[in-house]
Amino acid sequence: MEFTFYKYQGTGNDFVIIDNREAFFPKRNTELVAKICDRRFGVGADGLLLLENHPCLPVGTASADFKMVYYNSDGNLSSMCGNGGRCISHFAKFLGIISKKATFVAVDGRHEATVEKDWVSLKMNDVEKVSVFKNHTFLNTGSPHHVAMVSQLQDFDVFNNGRSIRNKIYGKEGANVNFVEQNDDAIFSVRTYERGVEDETLSCGTGVTAVALAMFETGKTSENKVILKTPGGQLQVRFEKEGLAYKNIYLEGPATQVFKGIWK
Repeated sequence: MEFTFYKYQGTGNDFVIIDNREAFFPKRNTELVAKICDRRFGVGADGLLLLENHPCLPVGTASADFKMVYYNSDGNLSSMCGNGGRCISHFAKFLGIISKKATFVAVDGRHEATVEKDWVSLKMNDVEKVSVFKNHTFLNTGSPHHVAMVSQLQDFDVFNNGRSIRNKIYGKEGANVNFVEQNDDAIFSVRTYERGVEDETLSCGTGVTAVALAMFETGKTSENKVILKTPGGQLQVRFEKEGLAYKNIYLEGPATQVFKGIWK
């Protein structure tokens, strides 16, 4: 099977994206997905995204411009990917599906995005609950996230500590683990261990979203617009808090098409 793919990155979180509107891709072939994502024997990516047609809906039901299907690099279908959502919105504009604003459906429901050149603003789903513990915070921003403050983040062993927390606390299902250091009132550095990738990634969109909300919830910042510095670049998250819930959450930052290729 031969098909065209596109390589994207959003602050170093990289993806293979395929236009699957003609439904040719063998979606149950997890070995193929893993091989494509392999950095030595394939294209190399943190995950693979399929852009698909959104199915026809009953009259009176809101439609969407496209559907996003996301696989982790291990080949398995996964939960929401924030940077992936930003990259696929940029891809939809490249394909001419949208002009500036997009509405799409992902595994966690509907999302809206605005694309201005290589800058993408993605509306995340509301977060109804943030659980604060003695040494960490836990919340779900489309994917489950463990958030912990550390000192000297640059020298911190993210891989071993992240893998330990991911497995010992959260078991087989796992969770993403974010380690955070405060730089200023509303600026934080973040490094993330991602389940499914089972390694540190250069950036995690749902992760920095979780960090921003966790920092506000625990009083580390009083600002509702937070800058997050990741090894792959800078993102920003803005939000509103209503009662115990967080709403109108936007993940914003760059998304770039790197190259186009043919898989043989």
